[in-house]
Amino acid sequence: MRTAMKWTIAAAALAAVTAALPARASWVPPFKGNDTGGIIAYSLYMQGSDVKAIAVDHCARYGKVVKLTGVEAQYGGYISFACVWVPPGSAQRPLRAAY
Repeated sequence: MRTAMKWTIAAAALAAVTAALPARASWVPPFKGNDTGGIIAYSLYMQGSDVKAIAVDHCARYGKVVKLTGVEAQYGGYISFACVWVPPGSAQRPLRAAY
């Protein structure tokens, strides 16, 4: 009987501590992408980062070129881009930023 009571008290204490911790569900990394494209936080652009070079470098890892698709120019906004295949016979080549 005492063991069951100890486990109940321990579970209740753990639940109380967990409920008091802040949730981190609203945090988004400043850059996120995969082989089809990605998003870059607008705050990086405001800090002076070359977001086009970030996107070009990311897409070149997959042998693709960048197509910027949209900008949400406000606090908490983002710049979206797509990684597209190089058309056959095109003069464009995927480049990687070397800096």
